Amino acid sequence: MCAAIRRPTSSLGPKVTSERARGEEGGPLVSRRSFLAGLGGATALALVPTSASRAAALALASTSASRAVAAQPAADPSVINDWNATAVGVITDAGRANAEAFLPLAFAQAAVYNAVMGITGRYELYRSDARFDPMASPQAAAAAAAHRVLTTYFSDVPAAATRLADAYAASVGALPNDPSTTAGLQYGKQAAEHFIGMRANDGRYGSNTFEMPPATGVWRPTPPANAPFLAKYLCETTPLMIESPGQFRPVPPPALTSAEYAADFEEVKAFGSKEGSARTPLQTETGLFISSAPIGPLQAGLRDLTVRNGMDISDRARLFAAVNMSVADAQIACWDCKVRYGLWRPSTAIQLAEEDGNPATAADPTWEPLIPNPAYPDYPSGLNSLFGSASRALTRLLGTERIDLTMTSPVTNTTRTYEFADSLRADAVNGRVWAGIHFRFADTVGMAMGQQIADWVADRYFMPRG
Repeated sequence: MCAAIRRPTSSLGPKVTSERARGEEGGPLVSRRSFLAGLGGATALALVPTSASRAAALALASTSASRAVAAQPAADPSVINDWNATAVGVITDAGRANAEAFLPLAFAQAAVYNAVMGITGRYELYRSDARFDPMASPQAAAAAAAHRVLTTYFSDVPAAATRLADAYAASVGALPNDPSTTAGLQYGKQAAEHFIGMRANDGRYGSNTFEMPPATGVWRPTPPANAPFLAKYLCETTPLMIESPGQFRPVPPPALTSAEYAADFEEVKAFGSKEGSARTPLQTETGLFISSAPIGPLQAGLRDLTVRNGMDISDRARLFAAVNMSVADAQIACWDCKVRYGLWRPSTAIQLAEEDGNPATAADPTWEPLIPNPAYPDYPSGLNSLFGSASRALTRLLGTERIDLTMTSPVTNTTRTYEFADSLRADAVNGRVWAGIHFRFADTVGMAMGQQIADWVADRYFMPRG
């Protein structure tokens, strides 16, 4: 059994209890363990910002830059939240509320970020040398940028087109009919078109065929859907910020004959099974909760966080861009690994264990996971790369490990408030084991890789101007 983890009680919700994931020792940069050691200690789940002094310096620089901007046009910051919610709705309308969601979401947030920063001047633009227009309305620019990006990619989906038309009419209707609004709408559209042009040939339209020859240990479609590899094109997609999909690629997963593989095999076999598992009711709820959280619940939690923290339009645009663009790059990097290593899912491994050459594993041909497997390989975990990058981006933006992130699951109908980032990371790592769809080593490596990517991004992008 895993040891219990103690969490501070949040003033914004009930204390959440889960199990602590096993720690891993530090090691050289070229190993899986480097993902943990390189992030600041022997535990993958309880991490502090890269540098407290750096976070304080960034916060001070942000304040100074804010004071340096003269006569920022008044703007209702809720436009940022409204269009984030609209983007989630549009992506869901298009049937892409899965591993494919974060790339178009990041596109919309990047365009909104540049549209707002080109007017307020608070933070450095993302790969743009556009002329600043401080007299335009940033509220109008944000709406126009989001609408233009989402319409470009989803206008062929009737429900999405209707949603976008309604949202745009509501945004424009809330603005005064004056030159500032006109200029803002034009600026936002131009910011979006610049971004769309940058992404015109970014590899998103590559093959989705998984070409690794069938063999023991190699991923194959799993019941009940037996669906082909989902979004394989992500491995060939040009990242938004990191240098290449393979920049943060870890070493291969442990050999099927290794003791590490056998230990994680036995854990997921015992705790992740659909029937007769060793899970507690809380562990079952955690597996279901975290598996439903990456898209709608996470974005709703971010919107709630910006409101409770009283963020203005610039800081909201920055938060949604930094988090979602970091996540998109983490997903691209993760898919690079999934395609390269092609490791089978635990359900396949357990059902066919007589083939793995490891005397410490035993087959169970009838074993099923708590939830159906996603249609792509095991290593590393996509959800953990997602929450690793999202949580790290948040701690870097906020300058503290306290994130106070509240999410509600539509599957369990429960709400959890994560006062500190390590609590969220623990649930993500443990929850995918308890759901039966990942080996623990896939979770810890995905989590660490996501955090490394977010740190790399935070050191180079979304910086205060001046």
